[in-house]
Amino acid sequence: MRTKPLEDFCVWLEQTPLSEGIQQTLWVVPAIQTVHILAVAAVLISALMINLRLLNLCNADQTTASIFSRFVKVIWWALPILLLSGALLIVGEPARSLANDVFQLKMLLLIGVVILTMVLHKRLGDDELFWESSAARQMTARTLALVSMGCWLGIICAGRWIAYTYT
Repeated sequence: MRTKPLEDFCVWLEQTPLSEGIQQTLWVVPAIQTVHILAVAAVLISALMINLRLLNLCNADQTTASIFSRFVKVIWWALPILLLSGALLIVGEPARSLANDVFQLKMLLLIGVVILTMVLHKRLGDDELFWESSAARQMTARTLALVSMGCWLGIICAGRWIAYTYT
């Protein structure tokens, strides 16, 4: 959604020395994108492993808590890398991102899936067998896993579509 204040901010940001440096140094954007994509892969694989366990499609011999504790560390470690690399990409081309509806959708999906992951994590912190303790909780876990996987798929697709939806 484009607004005058957002456009003014993008124009200002694009003229900062950091933005100009990112724009003018040929290797910077590909290097930042590489780091960003590697961090996306780490988060996505970790989230997939957790979601597959919640769906009882892999590691059924292990508790959800043990799988979660193994992979959530990667997620929480990689998210700041994603935040920093993503912020640098935005600084390099602010209007292409901030004023782009697909980018805004990506950010909403990301906020949603981070909150979902925090909820899943909190429940396991309170009770390690929370998601295994009843059929209703197992069904809820499966539903949340499907929602999570859908959000991650949306984030990946939106990330690619940003480059093709700039107006």
